[in-house]
Amino acid sequence: MKIAICASEVVPFAKTGGLADVAGALPLALEREKQDVIIIMPRYKAVDSSKFKLKELNDGTSWTTLGDNIKVYFIENDKYFNREGLYQDKNADHKDNLERFAYYSRAALQLLKQINFKADIIHCHDWQAALIPVYLKNIYFDDPFFESVRTVLTIHNIGYQGVFPKDDFPKLGLDWSLFNIEGLEFYGQVNILKGGIEFSDLINTVSPTYAKEIQDKEFAFGLEGLLNKRRDSIFGILNGLDYDIWDPGKDKFIAHKYSIDTLDQKVKDKADLQSICRLPVNKALPLFGIVSRLAGQKGFDILAEGIDEICKMKIQMVVLGTGELVYHDIFKEMAAKYPNVISLNLKFDDSLAHKIYAGSDLFLMPSRYEPCGLGQLISLRYGSIPLVFKTGGLADTVNSANGFVFDNYNELDLVKTVKKAVAAFKNKASWLAQVARAMKCDFSWKASAQKYLDLYAKAKKR
Repeated sequence: MKIAICASEVVPFAKTGGLADVAGALPLALEREKQDVIIIMPRYKAVDSSKFKLKELNDGTSWTTLGDNIKVYFIENDKYFNREGLYQDKNADHKDNLERFAYYSRAALQLLKQINFKADIIHCHDWQAALIPVYLKNIYFDDPFFESVRTVLTIHNIGYQGVFPKDDFPKLGLDWSLFNIEGLEFYGQVNILKGGIEFSDLINTVSPTYAKEIQDKEFAFGLEGLLNKRRDSIFGILNGLDYDIWDPGKDKFIAHKYSIDTLDQKVKDKADLQSICRLPVNKALPLFGIVSRLAGQKGFDILAEGIDEICKMKIQMVVLGTGELVYHDIFKEMAAKYPNVISLNLKFDDSLAHKIYAGSDLFLMPSRYEPCGLGQLISLRYGSIPLVFKTGGLADTVNSANGFVFDNYNELDLVKTVKKAVAAFKNKASWLAQVARAMKCDFSWKASAQKYLDLYAKAKKR
């Protein structure tokens, strides 16, 4: 199958979030399944020509390779992409984002013709690439080159929709007839993601539960009507985890490598983490790890409400991340009040993140909503038992066999589940059995890639 992956960010070239990880890992997994894959993304200022050995295809396009032979094409336009920040600069969105990604979407389709890549599937990611199915169905609808092309649109987080003023609509190069409730109009504004949902052949999200959740008003950010209309075309596929990167048996960042058969080494990683974070080295205390953005959406609202009671239990906690200042202040106060309980690290530190995954007994991830989630997948791989709220990808990956789950999003249920986990930690035999079950879970990209191939096959029948 010939597959074109269209995404605004792709690891290792440019990244702001999980979208880039997926757009970089999925093509590699598809290539291993003997598929013919290319990637098309913008050429940002951050994409270094010498580092990535870029070659010129033509005036406006360069390319390099990823994996064994995946060609990665870069859409170039200095006016739109040769600047700081992928989407924003100094915390403000670039004012011409609509024009930038409209240009990218048109150029991506033109590129396919230039290189004669007759894709079976164009796999578009998030609002930045959501105009591609719109253009295909409305501008290129009678072009023989695209006659058999089908589109799949992946929604990584429906909270980001690409909403712009009505006055910007002409910049899309589309007929005004598409600015209506059946097109790109959204409460008097232009909504790019809405257009993509309307015109793509199939839609998927990054977990089965999230695919259902976005059809509810609470999670749909205003698009529940359209998503319910297209419910038969919506699917959910869990993101995979790159087990070459996240492997406690060969992780270069951790002090003691280990596997399911050498869990005594994991205890040494716990002692290393406690020492680095200036906590008392004590293997008898359950150590909770948190690697997260400190935000209400990530569960820090209910965690803040219950943190004082949690700290009075016989536990330790290492927190890594930055976010909303209100939670910075709360956890600074708690760390000062309980210096032998909380180690607060308000920064981004990849090395420390790996050490937390390896050295923790439990991994705390009480997100209010989580389309897929990466932290719980890593913690399972490292045998650090996840404690999560039942939502999105967390609900699809964590259960009573491999972790702890609470069903009601509130402080009381969170604290109650922490107490349950602390009690379970004391029974070493059953705890080690749970750790073993966690580490045996398979959330590799190989499994996810096969599900995407099944989804592409469904799209081809449309």
